[in-house]
Amino acid sequence: MPASPDSDPHFGQPGKPIPNIPTPESDDPEDFVEIEEEEETDDFDEEDEPEPMIPDAQMHMDRTRMEALFQRLSSERVPVRVHDVIIKGNTKTKNSLIESEVEDLLKKATTFQQLLRAAGHANARLQRLDIFESVNITLDTGPPELPGTANVIVEVSESTNPLTGDIGLFSKPKARSWSLEGSLKLKNLFGYGDLWDTSVAYGWGQASEVSAGFSVPKFKAFPTPLTARISLLSQDWLKFSSYKERTFGTSLGLVSSGNHNLSYDLSWRTLTDPSQMSSHTVRRQLGHGLLSALKYTFKIDRRDSPLRPTHGHAFVSTTQIGGLLPDFRSLRFIRQEFDLRYAVPLGFYRAALNVGISSGVVFPWGSGFLNTPSQLPERFFMGGNSSPVCTLGGPTSVLGFKARGTGTC
Repeated sequence: MPASPDSDPHFGQPGKPIPNIPTPESDDPEDFVEIEEEEETDDFDEEDEPEPMIPDAQMHMDRTRMEALFQRLSSERVPVRVHDVIIKGNTKTKNSLIESEVEDLLKKATTFQQLLRAAGHANARLQRLDIFESVNITLDTGPPELPGTANVIVEVSESTNPLTGDIGLFSKPKARSWSLEGSLKLKNLFGYGDLWDTSVAYGWGQASEVSAGFSVPKFKAFPTPLTARISLLSQDWLKFSSYKERTFGTSLGLVSSGNHNLSYDLSWRTLTDPSQMSSHTVRRQLGHGLLSALKYTFKIDRRDSPLRPTHGHAFVSTTQIGGLLPDFRSLRFIRQEFDLRYAVPLGFYRAALNVGISSGVVFPWGSGFLNTPSQLPERFFMGGNSSPVCTLGGPTSVLGFKARGTGTC
Protein backbone atom coordinates (compact mmCIF):
# COMPACT_ATOMS: atom_id res chain seq x y z
CA MET A 1 0.00 0.00 0.00
CA PRO A 2 1.54 3.33 -0.88
CA ALA A 3 2.31 5.82 1.85
CA SER A 4 0.13 8.83 2.44
CA PRO A 5 -0.10 11.55 5.09
CA ASP A 6 -3.05 9.82 6.70
CA SER A 7 -1.46 6.36 6.98
CA ASP A 8 2.11 7.39 7.95
CA PRO A 9 2.63 10.13 10.58
CA HIS A 10 6.28 10.52 9.57
CA PHE A 11 5.45 11.10 5.90
CA GLY A 12 7.46 14.03 4.51
CA GLN A 13 9.43 14.63 7.67
CA PRO A 14 13.21 15.21 7.52
CA GLY A 15 15.43 12.19 7.77
CA LYS A 16 12.64 9.95 6.56
CA PRO A 17 13.16 8.77 2.97
CA ILE A 18 10.24 9.48 0.65
CA PRO A 19 8.98 6.30 -0.93
CA ASN A 20 8.83 6.13 -4.72
CA ILE A 21 5.47 7.12 -6.14
CA PRO A 22 4.78 5.41 -9.43
CA THR A 23 3.65 7.62 -12.35
CA PRO A 24 2.08 6.65 -15.64
CA GLU A 25 5.12 8.04 -17.53
CA SER A 26 8.71 6.78 -17.43
CA ASP A 27 10.87 7.94 -14.53
CA ASP A 28 13.93 8.41 -16.82
CA PRO A 29 14.97 12.10 -16.66
CA GLU A 30 15.97 12.02 -20.32
CA ASP A 31 12.44 11.05 -21.25
CA PHE A 32 11.13 14.06 -19.34
CA VAL A 33 13.56 16.29 -21.18
CA GLU A 34 12.47 14.90 -24.54
CA ILE A 35 8.81 15.38 -23.71
CA GLU A 36 9.42 18.95 -22.59
CA GLU A 37 11.43 19.69 -25.74
CA GLU A 38 8.67 18.26 -27.96
CA GLU A 39 6.07 20.40 -26.20
CA GLU A 40 8.24 23.50 -26.57
CA THR A 41 8.85 22.71 -30.25
CA ASP A 42 5.13 22.27 -30.88
CA ASP A 43 4.43 25.59 -29.19
CA PHE A 44 7.14 27.26 -31.30
CA ASP A 45 5.72 25.85 -34.56
CA GLU A 46 2.22 26.98 -33.67
CA GLU A 47 3.49 30.48 -32.95
CA ASP A 48 5.49 30.70 -36.25
CA GLU A 49 2.70 29.36 -38.51
CA PRO A 50 1.28 32.34 -40.53
CA GLU A 51 -2.35 33.16 -40.06
CA PRO A 52 -4.59 32.59 -43.09
CA MET A 53 -5.10 35.80 -45.11
CA ILE A 54 -8.56 37.32 -45.27
CA PRO A 55 -10.13 36.82 -48.76
CA ASP A 56 -10.67 40.58 -49.19
CA ALA A 57 -7.02 41.27 -48.39
CA GLN A 58 -5.90 38.58 -50.84
CA MET A 59 -8.08 40.07 -53.58
CA HIS A 60 -6.72 43.53 -52.86
CA MET A 61 -3.15 42.24 -53.09
CA ASP A 62 -3.84 40.45 -56.39
CA ARG A 63 -5.50 43.56 -57.78
CA THR A 64 -2.52 45.68 -56.78
CA ARG A 65 -0.14 43.28 -58.49
CA MET A 66 -2.21 43.25 -61.68
CA GLU A 67 -2.43 47.04 -61.73
CA ALA A 68 1.33 47.26 -61.36
CA LEU A 69 1.77 44.77 -64.21
CA PHE A 70 -0.57 46.65 -66.53
CA GLN A 71 1.07 49.93 -65.59
CA ARG A 72 4.43 48.51 -66.65
CA LEU A 73 3.04 47.08 -69.87
CA SER A 74 1.37 50.38 -70.78
CA SER A 75 4.41 52.54 -70.05
CA GLU A 76 7.22 50.33 -71.34
CA ARG A 77 7.81 48.71 -74.71
CA VAL A 78 7.99 44.99 -74.04
CA PRO A 79 9.29 43.23 -77.18
CA VAL A 80 7.54 40.00 -78.06
CA ARG A 81 6.73 37.96 -81.13
CA VAL A 82 4.11 35.30 -81.74
CA HIS A 83 5.55 31.79 -81.89
CA ASP A 84 2.35 29.83 -82.51
CA VAL A 85 -1.42 30.25 -82.80
CA ILE A 86 -3.29 27.41 -81.09
CA ILE A 87 -6.95 26.89 -82.01
CA LYS A 88 -9.34 25.04 -79.70
CA GLY A 89 -13.05 24.29 -79.57
CA ASN A 90 -13.81 24.13 -83.29
CA THR A 91 -15.49 20.86 -84.25
CA LYS A 92 -16.91 21.84 -87.66
CA THR A 93 -15.16 25.09 -88.55
CA LYS A 94 -11.96 24.64 -90.53
CA ASN A 95 -8.71 25.77 -88.93
CA SER A 96 -7.80 27.56 -92.17
CA LEU A 97 -10.77 29.90 -91.78
CA ILE A 98 -9.85 30.94 -88.23
CA GLU A 99 -6.17 31.28 -89.14
CA SER A 100 -6.96 33.53 -92.09
CA GLU A 101 -8.91 35.87 -89.80
CA VAL A 102 -6.33 36.20 -87.01
CA GLU A 103 -2.83 35.26 -88.16
CA ASP A 104 -2.17 38.33 -90.30
CA LEU A 105 -2.99 40.55 -87.31
CA LEU A 106 -1.13 38.61 -84.62
CA LYS A 107 2.07 37.85 -86.54
CA LYS A 108 2.63 41.56 -87.28
CA ALA A 109 2.82 42.48 -83.56
CA THR A 110 6.35 43.19 -82.29
CA THR A 111 5.54 44.46 -78.78
CA PHE A 112 3.21 43.25 -76.06
CA GLN A 113 1.07 46.37 -76.43
CA GLN A 114 0.62 45.72 -80.15
CA LEU A 115 -0.20 42.09 -79.43
CA LEU A 116 -2.96 43.09 -77.02
CA ARG A 117 -4.53 45.40 -79.61
CA ALA A 118 -4.17 42.76 -82.33
CA ALA A 119 -5.88 40.18 -80.12
CA GLY A 120 -8.82 42.55 -79.65
CA HIS A 121 -9.16 43.13 -83.40
CA ALA A 122 -8.88 39.39 -84.07
CA ASN A 123 -11.64 38.69 -81.56
CA ALA A 124 -13.90 41.22 -83.30
CA ARG A 125 -13.19 39.63 -86.68
CA LEU A 126 -14.20 36.19 -85.48
CA GLN A 127 -17.35 37.56 -83.85
CA ARG A 128 -18.37 39.22 -87.14
CA LEU A 129 -18.43 35.81 -88.83
CA ASP A 130 -21.62 35.19 -86.83
CA ILE A 131 -20.93 31.46 -86.46
CA PHE A 132 -19.57 31.38 -82.89
CA GLU A 133 -21.42 31.80 -79.62
CA SER A 134 -18.25 32.98 -77.86
CA VAL A 135 -14.62 33.71 -78.70
CA ASN A 136 -11.81 33.87 -76.11
CA ILE A 137 -8.20 34.75 -76.95
CA THR A 138 -5.51 34.02 -74.34
CA LEU A 139 -1.86 35.08 -74.44
CA ASP A 140 0.57 32.50 -73.05
CA THR A 141 4.37 32.31 -72.80
CA GLY A 142 6.25 30.64 -75.61
CA PRO A 143 8.69 27.72 -75.32
CA PRO A 144 11.42 28.13 -72.64
CA GLU A 145 14.15 27.77 -75.25
CA LEU A 146 12.69 30.76 -77.18
CA PRO A 147 12.64 33.76 -74.82
CA GLY A 148 10.62 36.78 -75.84
CA THR A 149 7.95 34.70 -77.59
CA ALA A 150 4.27 34.13 -76.90
CA ASN A 151 1.66 31.59 -77.88
CA VAL A 152 -1.82 32.81 -78.73
CA ILE A 153 -4.64 30.45 -77.77
CA VAL A 154 -7.89 31.01 -79.68
CA GLU A 155 -10.79 29.16 -78.08
CA VAL A 156 -14.15 29.27 -79.83
CA SER A 157 -17.57 27.90 -79.01
CA GLU A 158 -19.62 27.06 -82.07
CA SER A 159 -23.33 27.74 -82.28
CA THR A 160 -25.39 24.83 -81.05
CA ASN A 161 -28.25 25.65 -83.43
CA PRO A 162 -26.98 26.65 -86.89
CA LEU A 163 -30.51 27.19 -88.22
CA THR A 164 -32.17 30.46 -87.24
CA GLY A 165 -35.21 32.32 -88.48
CA ASP A 166 -37.26 35.42 -87.85
CA ILE A 167 -40.49 36.97 -88.99
CA GLY A 168 -41.89 40.42 -88.43
CA LEU A 169 -44.44 42.99 -89.44
CA PHE A 170 -42.87 46.37 -90.15
CA SER A 171 -44.46 49.75 -90.66
CA LYS A 172 -43.33 53.20 -91.71
CA PRO A 173 -46.06 55.51 -90.43
CA LYS A 174 -44.62 58.63 -92.05
CA ALA A 175 -44.48 56.92 -95.42
CA ARG A 176 -47.78 55.09 -94.73
CA SER A 177 -46.44 51.67 -95.78
CA TRP A 178 -46.49 48.18 -94.27
CA SER A 179 -44.49 45.04 -94.98
CA LEU A 180 -44.40 41.43 -93.75
CA GLU A 181 -40.90 39.94 -93.81
CA GLY A 182 -39.44 36.57 -92.86
CA SER A 183 -36.10 34.83 -93.30
CA LEU A 184 -34.27 31.56 -92.59
CA LYS A 185 -30.50 31.30 -92.15
CA LEU A 186 -28.26 28.24 -92.08
CA LYS A 187 -24.80 29.01 -90.75
CA ASN A 188 -21.50 27.23 -91.30
CA LEU A 189 -22.93 24.29 -93.23
CA PHE A 190 -19.58 23.16 -94.68
CA GLY A 191 -17.31 24.62 -92.00
CA TYR A 192 -16.01 27.52 -94.08
CA GLY A 193 -18.10 30.20 -92.37
CA ASP A 194 -20.63 29.93 -95.19
CA LEU A 195 -24.04 31.48 -94.67
CA TRP A 196 -27.10 30.25 -96.59
CA ASP A 197 -30.32 32.18 -96.34
CA THR A 198 -33.71 32.61 -97.91
CA SER A 199 -36.08 35.51 -97.36
CA VAL A 200 -39.61 36.53 -98.26
CA ALA A 201 -41.00 40.06 -98.11
CA TYR A 202 -44.49 41.27 -98.96
CA GLY A 203 -45.32 44.95 -99.02
CA TRP A 204 -48.94 46.02 -99.25
CA GLY A 205 -49.53 47.94 -102.44
CA GLN A 206 -45.88 48.30 -103.46
CA ALA A 207 -43.24 45.53 -103.58
CA SER A 208 -42.85 41.81 -102.93
CA GLU A 209 -39.65 39.77 -103.09
CA VAL A 210 -38.51 36.17 -102.77
CA SER A 211 -34.76 35.58 -102.68
CA ALA A 212 -32.12 33.05 -101.69
CA GLY A 213 -28.37 33.32 -101.51
CA PHE A 214 -25.12 32.39 -99.83
CA SER A 215 -21.92 34.10 -98.75
CA VAL A 216 -18.43 32.84 -97.92
CA PRO A 217 -15.87 34.99 -96.05
CA LYS A 218 -12.38 35.47 -97.42
CA PHE A 219 -9.70 32.90 -96.57
CA LYS A 220 -6.71 31.19 -98.20
CA ALA A 221 -7.44 31.01 -101.93
CA PHE A 222 -10.27 33.56 -101.70
CA PRO A 223 -8.80 37.03 -101.10
CA THR A 224 -12.26 38.60 -100.89
CA PRO A 225 -15.67 37.45 -99.60
CA LEU A 226 -17.86 35.69 -102.15
CA THR A 227 -21.60 36.33 -102.34
CA ALA A 228 -24.30 35.16 -104.72
CA ARG A 229 -28.04 35.73 -104.70
CA ILE A 230 -31.00 34.83 -106.87
CA SER A 231 -34.23 36.77 -106.50
CA LEU A 232 -37.69 37.41 -107.89
CA LEU A 233 -38.86 40.98 -107.34
CA SER A 234 -42.28 42.40 -108.16
CA GLN A 235 -42.93 46.13 -107.77
CA ASP A 236 -46.16 48.03 -108.32
CA TRP A 237 -45.58 51.57 -109.58
CA LEU A 238 -49.01 52.05 -111.18
CA LYS A 239 -49.99 54.83 -108.82
CA PHE A 240 -46.86 56.94 -109.33
CA SER A 241 -45.36 55.84 -112.67
CA SER A 242 -48.14 53.94 -114.50
CA TYR A 243 -46.37 50.59 -114.80
CA LYS A 244 -45.53 47.38 -112.95
CA GLU A 245 -42.07 45.87 -112.85
CA ARG A 246 -41.03 42.25 -112.42
CA THR A 247 -37.37 41.27 -112.23
CA PHE A 248 -35.89 37.79 -112.05
CA GLY A 249 -32.14 37.36 -111.87
CA THR A 250 -28.97 36.90 -109.92
CA SER A 251 -26.25 39.07 -108.45
CA LEU A 252 -22.63 38.18 -107.71
CA GLY A 253 -20.37 39.97 -105.25
CA LEU A 254 -16.95 40.10 -106.89
CA VAL A 255 -14.93 42.39 -104.62
CA SER A 256 -15.70 43.57 -101.11
CA SER A 257 -12.69 44.89 -99.23
CA GLY A 258 -12.20 48.07 -97.26
CA ASN A 259 -13.82 50.98 -99.07
CA HIS A 260 -14.43 49.18 -102.37
CA ASN A 261 -17.32 47.02 -103.53
CA LEU A 262 -17.79 45.50 -106.99
CA SER A 263 -20.80 43.42 -108.04
CA TYR A 264 -22.39 42.07 -111.21
CA ASP A 265 -26.14 41.84 -111.89
CA LEU A 266 -27.80 39.69 -114.54
CA SER A 267 -31.59 39.95 -114.63
CA TRP A 268 -34.57 39.61 -116.92
CA ARG A 269 -36.91 42.58 -116.51
CA THR A 270 -40.53 42.91 -117.59
CA LEU A 271 -42.54 46.15 -117.57
CA THR A 272 -46.34 45.98 -117.91
CA ASP A 273 -49.33 48.33 -117.67
CA PRO A 274 -52.47 46.42 -116.61
CA SER A 275 -54.47 49.66 -116.44
CA GLN A 276 -53.87 50.52 -120.12
CA MET A 277 -53.73 54.17 -119.07
CA SER A 278 -50.02 54.97 -119.22
CA SER A 279 -48.59 57.79 -121.30
CA HIS A 280 -46.89 57.35 -124.65
CA THR A 281 -43.47 57.76 -123.00
CA VAL A 282 -44.14 54.85 -120.67
CA ARG A 283 -45.72 52.62 -123.33
CA ARG A 284 -42.59 52.91 -125.48
CA GLN A 285 -40.57 51.11 -122.79
CA LEU A 286 -43.04 48.38 -121.87
CA GLY A 287 -42.00 44.79 -122.53
CA HIS A 288 -38.94 42.67 -121.83
CA GLY A 289 -35.37 43.76 -121.27
CA LEU A 290 -32.07 42.18 -120.27
CA LEU A 291 -30.14 43.85 -117.48
CA SER A 292 -26.42 43.02 -117.47
CA ALA A 293 -24.69 45.59 -115.30
CA LEU A 294 -21.45 46.04 -113.40
CA LYS A 295 -21.71 48.17 -110.25
CA TYR A 296 -18.80 49.74 -108.37
CA THR A 297 -19.16 51.55 -105.03
CA PHE A 298 -16.53 53.58 -103.22
CA LYS A 299 -17.46 54.54 -99.64
CA ILE A 300 -15.76 56.47 -96.85
CA ASP A 301 -17.55 57.06 -93.54
CA ARG A 302 -15.67 58.94 -90.82
CA ARG A 303 -18.72 59.93 -88.78
CA ASP A 304 -19.16 58.95 -85.14
CA SER A 305 -22.66 57.60 -85.83
CA PRO A 306 -24.55 56.79 -89.05
CA LEU A 307 -27.93 57.68 -87.49
CA ARG A 308 -27.21 60.82 -85.47
CA PRO A 309 -23.70 62.03 -86.31
CA THR A 310 -22.19 64.86 -84.30
CA HIS A 311 -18.89 65.15 -86.17
CA GLY A 312 -17.13 63.67 -89.18
CA HIS A 313 -17.90 63.21 -92.86
CA ALA A 314 -19.04 60.51 -95.28
CA PHE A 315 -18.74 60.15 -99.05
CA VAL A 316 -20.17 57.57 -101.44
CA SER A 317 -19.63 57.26 -105.17
CA THR A 318 -21.64 54.67 -107.12
CA THR A 319 -21.02 53.86 -110.78
CA GLN A 320 -23.20 51.43 -112.75
CA ILE A 321 -22.65 50.39 -116.36
CA GLY A 322 -25.42 48.38 -118.05
CA GLY A 323 -25.49 46.58 -121.38
CA LEU A 324 -22.41 44.37 -121.10
CA LEU A 325 -23.95 41.44 -123.02
CA PRO A 326 -24.17 41.72 -126.83
CA ASP A 327 -27.94 41.31 -127.05
CA PHE A 328 -30.39 43.67 -128.76
CA ARG A 329 -32.61 43.56 -125.66
CA SER A 330 -29.72 44.49 -123.38
CA LEU A 331 -30.36 47.73 -121.50
CA ARG A 332 -27.39 50.03 -122.19
CA PHE A 333 -26.94 52.90 -119.77
CA ILE A 334 -24.44 54.59 -117.47
CA ARG A 335 -25.56 55.77 -114.05
CA GLN A 336 -23.41 57.82 -111.68
CA GLU A 337 -24.26 58.98 -108.14
CA PHE A 338 -22.39 61.10 -105.60
CA ASP A 339 -23.38 61.47 -101.97
CA LEU A 340 -21.64 63.72 -99.41
CA ARG A 341 -22.52 64.21 -95.74
CA TYR A 342 -20.77 66.45 -93.21
CA ALA A 343 -21.48 66.94 -89.50
CA VAL A 344 -20.24 70.09 -87.73
CA PRO A 345 -20.34 70.00 -83.89
CA LEU A 346 -21.87 73.08 -82.25
CA GLY A 347 -20.12 72.60 -78.91
CA PHE A 348 -23.11 72.22 -76.57
CA TYR A 349 -25.43 69.34 -75.61
CA ARG A 350 -23.93 67.16 -78.37
CA ALA A 351 -25.70 69.32 -80.92
CA ALA A 352 -24.45 69.30 -84.50
CA LEU A 353 -25.22 70.84 -87.87
CA ASN A 354 -25.55 68.18 -90.59
CA VAL A 355 -25.18 69.13 -94.23
CA GLY A 356 -25.81 66.79 -97.17
CA ILE A 357 -25.32 67.12 -100.91
CA SER A 358 -26.37 64.47 -103.45
CA SER A 359 -26.22 64.39 -107.22
CA GLY A 360 -26.68 61.87 -109.99
CA VAL A 361 -26.78 61.46 -113.73
CA VAL A 362 -28.02 58.69 -116.02
CA PHE A 363 -27.79 58.49 -119.81
CA PRO A 364 -27.89 55.74 -122.46
CA TRP A 365 -24.94 54.64 -124.55
CA GLY A 366 -24.51 52.76 -127.81
CA SER A 367 -25.51 53.50 -131.38
CA GLY A 368 -28.05 56.30 -131.63
CA PHE A 369 -27.85 57.08 -127.92
CA LEU A 370 -28.49 60.77 -128.56
CA ASN A 371 -32.03 59.95 -129.73
CA THR A 372 -32.66 57.22 -127.14
CA PRO A 373 -34.39 58.06 -123.84
CA SER A 374 -32.95 56.81 -120.57
CA GLN A 375 -34.35 53.59 -119.15
CA LEU A 376 -37.43 54.28 -117.03
CA PRO A 377 -36.52 52.10 -113.98
CA GLU A 378 -33.01 53.59 -113.88
CA ARG A 379 -34.16 57.18 -113.54
CA PHE A 380 -34.03 59.10 -110.27
CA PHE A 381 -37.43 59.13 -108.54
CA MET A 382 -37.75 61.39 -105.51
CA GLY A 383 -39.23 59.99 -102.31
CA GLY A 384 -38.58 57.36 -99.68
CA ASN A 385 -38.83 57.68 -95.91
CA SER A 386 -35.19 58.44 -95.11
CA SER A 387 -33.38 61.53 -93.96
CA PRO A 388 -31.72 63.39 -96.87
CA VAL A 389 -29.12 64.78 -94.45
CA CYS A 390 -27.94 61.91 -92.23
CA THR A 391 -28.73 58.84 -94.36
CA LEU A 392 -26.61 57.92 -97.35
CA GLY A 393 -29.57 57.39 -99.67
CA GLY A 394 -28.44 59.12 -102.83
CA PRO A 395 -30.24 61.95 -104.64
CA THR A 396 -33.71 60.38 -104.25
CA SER A 397 -34.32 60.67 -100.49
CA VAL A 398 -37.18 62.90 -99.36
CA LEU A 399 -38.25 62.49 -95.74
CA GLY A 400 -41.96 61.83 -95.17
CA PHE A 401 -42.86 60.63 -98.68
CA LYS A 402 -43.39 57.20 -100.13
CA ALA A 403 -40.91 55.89 -102.65
CA ARG A 404 -41.38 57.88 -105.89
CA GLY A 405 -43.96 59.96 -104.02
CA THR A 406 -42.72 63.26 -105.47
CA GLY A 407 -42.11 62.05 -109.02
CA THR A 408 -39.06 61.80 -111.23
CA CYS A 409 -36.16 64.22 -111.41
